[in-house]
Amino acid sequence: MKNRLYKKMLLGLGFDCRDGHVRITKGKNFRLYGGSKETHGLMQEKAVKFNEHLHKKQKTLEGLSRREFHDIAKKIGLQIPKDNEGA
Repeated sequence: MKNRLYKKMLLGLGFDCRDGHVRITKGKNFRLYGGSKETHGLMQEKAVKFNEHLHKKQKTLEGLSRREFHDIAKKIGLQIPKDNEGA
């Protein structure tokens, strides 16, 4: 079996599309699928802001601790389920 390289990514899924349009956005560290025009745009905005925070910290997704991930998510307005907050 070949040795595979795995890369951490942000994944955005939108389920509110009613117009039949398939929206897909791929970027550095993220993949976004589906959603209405508004929802998809919001996911794009959050993904870009997350990457901006990574750049400021001079880190990659792979180099973030769980705490750092949650801190950035909170700063940009992403909701983290209560049982996943913390360390």
